[in-house]
Amino acid sequence: MMLNGEKKIARPFRWAMIGGGRLSQVGYKHRTGALRDNTAFTLVAGAFDIDAERGKEFGVNLGVNENRCYPDYKTMFAEEAKREDGIEVVSIATPNGTHYEICKAALEAGLHVICEKPLFFTSEEGEEIKELAERKGKIVGVTYGFSGNQMLLQMRAMIQQGKIGDIRMVELQYTHGFSANDAADKTSDAQKWRVDPKVAGPSFVLGDLSTHTYYMSQLIMPQMKIKKLLCDRQSFVGSRAPLEDNAYVLMHYENGAVGRLWTSSINAGCMDGHRIRIVGSKGSLEWWDNKGGELRYEVQGEPAQTLIRAMSYLDDSCNADERLGALHVEGLSDSWANIYLKFAIAMDAKNRNDEETLKNLVYPDINAGLDGIRWIENCVRSADNGSTWVEFEHEKAALV
Repeated sequence: MMLNGEKKIARPFRWAMIGGGRLSQVGYKHRTGALRDNTAFTLVAGAFDIDAERGKEFGVNLGVNENRCYPDYKTMFAEEAKREDGIEVVSIATPNGTHYEICKAALEAGLHVICEKPLFFTSEEGEEIKELAERKGKIVGVTYGFSGNQMLLQMRAMIQQGKIGDIRMVELQYTHGFSANDAADKTSDAQKWRVDPKVAGPSFVLGDLSTHTYYMSQLIMPQMKIKKLLCDRQSFVGSRAPLEDNAYVLMHYENGAVGRLWTSSINAGCMDGHRIRIVGSKGSLEWWDNKGGELRYEVQGEPAQTLIRAMSYLDDSCNADERLGALHVEGLSDSWANIYLKFAIAMDAKNRNDEETLKNLVYPDINAGLDGIRWIENCVRSADNGSTWVEFEHEKAALV
């Protein structure tokens, strides 16, 4: 059982991008994911760039009709609403500070939304958008792009099957060294806004990097909830303060397990990025993104095993997202394709009021986006309180 490009929904969604233009670091990942099988999305319009002419030229070079390459998202929503073949879904690939207003406008225009992370600055904004999406009957997906790797579903299945026993320790890491100095802060448009609190929000690497890892850990261990955490964050490049370029988070889970997360953009020389290790009472599971097709399974007192993607001994939930088969290397673009396909399946199910499909579909939805916001809020609250332990707020207290 594997993916072979056959359609999963009746027809592709008419899709547009906001941002993701020529200078974007992430736009191509969105297009690679959405258009991989040519059966889930068709790119028909876009407001690709803050520079309207550059955006139009770029869109035309992608094959979009020049009349549907718009100067801004508001114009696009208005003009596309007049068309019988107007857009049905938009992807938001713009700086963090614009996500809320664009997402809200898209939902009010009757569109499904796929948005970059972190979703918004506050959980109050997230709750408002969740309510609006529910009222409009639309899906909001979040592009935690690494989470489409099928070996994470293998970890999830093995934990649920009791293969490693009761979870005791969680080790999480997402680091790189590409911001070890401030050169890119001054020269790269894609980096400049990431270290500007007005645009990036209350964090740098906690929002830009660790939200990926936090969501992946929740995907792998959906039953594990954090009880309290302690966050210690640093701005080793002083000009980035108060935003951090390095952070450590200690976690206590409700079941008594403990965890650590290290996130950093100044891990000089590091090219590995993600590491996830889950330690149980009987054994451990470990996954690294630099060997994303392998999963290390260690049982106490037995030889360590390396599980390889696409093999028949893996769980059906894992192999259902397999694309290339054994011997052929998959990577991040396949992971993006997997989550975009699930976005399409979710939107199609929502349009048909198919709640059963939505209940059983594992993908980064609005709730995952909200969890990411709350993760940042709790980490920042702890760090700004002198790196003290704080009770993890999973939901804001209701207003009376």
